[in-house]
Amino acid sequence: MLASYQITAMPSAQYDFPISSDTVRRTTTAWLMLGLAALVGAGVFSLLLVLARTPAIQEWLPFIDFFRIALVVHVDLSVLIWLLSIAGVLWALSTDRDRPGWDRFSFWLAASGTAVVVASPFLGAGDPLMNNYVPVLRDPIFYVGLGLFTAGVLSHLLRSAMTFSGLTAHLDGATALQVGAKLAAVITFVAIGAFIASMLGLPKNMEGQAYFEFLFWGGGHVLQFTHTLLMMVVWVLLASNSGCRFTLTPRLTLTYFLLMALPVITVPFLYVAHDVVSPGHRLAFTELMKYGGLSSLPLGLAIVASFWKAGKPQGEGRYLRSALVSSLVLFAVGGVLGFMISGLDIVIPAHYHGSTVGVTIAFMGLTYYLLPRLGFAAPPARMAFWQPIIYSSGQLLHIMGLAWTGGYGVQRKTAGLAQGLERVSEVAGMGLMGLGGLIAVIGGLLFLVVVYKSIRGRAIARRGSN
Repeated sequence: MLASYQITAMPSAQYDFPISSDTVRRTTTAWLMLGLAALVGAGVFSLLLVLARTPAIQEWLPFIDFFRIALVVHVDLSVLIWLLSIAGVLWALSTDRDRPGWDRFSFWLAASGTAVVVASPFLGAGDPLMNNYVPVLRDPIFYVGLGLFTAGVLSHLLRSAMTFSGLTAHLDGATALQVGAKLAAVITFVAIGAFIASMLGLPKNMEGQAYFEFLFWGGGHVLQFTHTLLMMVVWVLLASNSGCRFTLTPRLTLTYFLLMALPVITVPFLYVAHDVVSPGHRLAFTELMKYGGLSSLPLGLAIVASFWKAGKPQGEGRYLRSALVSSLVLFAVGGVLGFMISGLDIVIPAHYHGSTVGVTIAFMGLTYYLLPRLGFAAPPARMAFWQPIIYSSGQLLHIMGLAWTGGYGVQRKTAGLAQGLERVSEVAGMGLMGLGGLIAVIGGLLFLVVVYKSIRGRAIARRGSN
């Protein structure tokens, strides 16, 4: 009886991100607003993508190849800048020493770079290159914007890396999350080193899309480990704060975070073993992401197990768990599809849409968690609950359509007649993809509405108090 009592009475660790000072609050808010602004900008460019394909309207657009130009900026905003801005949020929450001047400098570098990237198409930047990971506009204006944003992120990384006081004998849930975020910062340094190594290893006469494809290949794969580790940090946070029975000790949770970071230690050896432009280099990093990603499985299974006999969520726990479950499903489906890739068909975008959107939904849940703790109004509960479900359902249909049609060999990065859709099943698959994409767009817009209502709620409350 005594042993039974000791087991059931043992409290689970509370995994939380404490906001230790006004400086941390302001810095966290700034990076969160930058990420949200990037999503708004991505939405605007997605509308421009539609206009660029609309007869009569497309003739009024000022650029000959505006569709591909808008697509480059849309991808960079929705994948690169949004995800790294949320990484900046988590790194800000993992610091405990106030350096407001450094924080402002880093943020404004990144924000200025984002503004230049957004404005670059309207300032004459063109020549779009649709290479993987970081598509670019081959123009000095765009390079300046991308460089400023990168410099801001790097500065913020250095700031975060200088505070490792969390590694103490007293390891609680908050400390485990903070150290997990710092491990992601270390991985990001490795990704930056990979970009530099690729640049130094490329032939001097190489240019165009081939140059940028090889430049971003290695580091782009490493950066996915950053996003995945931060997603797992957020999963633990959401599970702990949504009524799940997440019973892992902080020490074991941190051990799983370390396990997820371990595959990255192979990166220097991959650069030594293979020339940057060799097929071996490309295959090595593809295999690193495919099999190295399995290091997330133990903690992922622990998160899934936390649903067993979990209590019914209450209050904010309802929409936090909704985001958690939606993220888990999309990321798992994307991971499975990664092992089904056998060529250059559209199973590839099905895989990364699942995995990347899984990360994005987790970060949306983090946003809902943080807004009231940063001083904003609580998100509208009903809308915040349904938003991840709508968004993930649309994305699930989208990637199912892609994977289905990819099974018939339809190639990626093609559109219209170039897709070669001949069978009824192929057309049906792409129709399913389109329907899912439309539902996902609605879910994405709903996220921005929820955030707007939360931010506006505080503004109204302030006016009322005055």
